[in-house]
Amino acid sequence: MENQINNSIASPPENSNITTVRSLYKVISSGDGDISGLIASDLEWWFHGPRNWHHMMKMLTGKSSPSEFKFEPRSMDAIDDRVIVEGWEGAQVYWVHVWTVKDGVITQFREYFNTWLTVRELKPFNYCVSATTLWQSHPRDLARRSFPGLMLAI
Repeated sequence: MENQINNSIASPPENSNITTVRSLYKVISSGDGDISGLIASDLEWWFHGPRNWHHMMKMLTGKSSPSEFKFEPRSMDAIDDRVIVEGWEGAQVYWVHVWTVKDGVITQFREYFNTWLTVRELKPFNYCVSATTLWQSHPRDLARRSFPGLMLAI
């Protein structure tokens, strides 16, 4: 009897914070479902971008519907208790969402629209500050566009 080797490699389980955020995008894109169990009632929100382009917050508060703006995440990355979601549509629209998740509930939301984002970890080191880049915007379709850039320090 021949030995059979299983060449398939099991993928690691998804980060639980990414699972929470992915669930939120699914509910929002379907237009029917309850997000109250995913988001804290006292959600802290911050926005940077053109005036009145805070599309996700409009959806979270029920002031717009999924037909008005579609969020199709292109990437999701977890850094500690934060999940960074990036998306773009053509050459005119680029967005980054930074969600903070505590015990399976989203407690903070930062919405960046048409803004490059760099996430850096700042640590004190011998009377100065050491900075390490943890994440950086990387929209392939928009590399030649000129957008303002911000740094999120964690």
